[in-house]
Amino acid sequence: MVLRRSRCVGVTCAFSSVAASLNRIMRIEHVALWTDDLDRIAAFYQNYFGAQIGAKYVNAAKGFESRFLSFSDGARIELMRTTTLAPIKIAAGVQRMGLTHFAMALDSERAVDELTLRLAADGFPVLDGPRRTGDGYYESVVLDPDGNRIELAA
Repeated sequence: MVLRRSRCVGVTCAFSSVAASLNRIMRIEHVALWTDDLDRIAAFYQNYFGAQIGAKYVNAAKGFESRFLSFSDGARIELMRTTTLAPIKIAAGVQRMGLTHFAMALDSERAVDELTLRLAADGFPVLDGPRRTGDGYYESVVLDPDGNRIELAA
């Protein structure tokens, strides 16, 4: 290991060193979604996105259960249900502050078109597209059974 003399001092130096180290190993491990029906939403992601459904975890004392969905590239979604909390329900697909969508990368524009048509034919709302966006994606925006926005992107 080569140590270089740094011009930073004190706390600033420590934070920049930690940040540089984390940037080499950091990735989003999973995103979590509240749901009223673990099986329904898990089946959706399995059917349309090839998710592998993990075992159900139950903590009866806390009124909590969850299961993880795993995708071929290592990405995961945690589906969670509770009987003791009251997550706020919002209208399906509504824009709001905070996490507003996640994107699923498909391998081609044709795949975006085909999956968009399949979801629409099966009764899932398509909010936008497919279209070319200003930031260079070819995408459509669809809703899952709980009204979460998903960008299908190539």
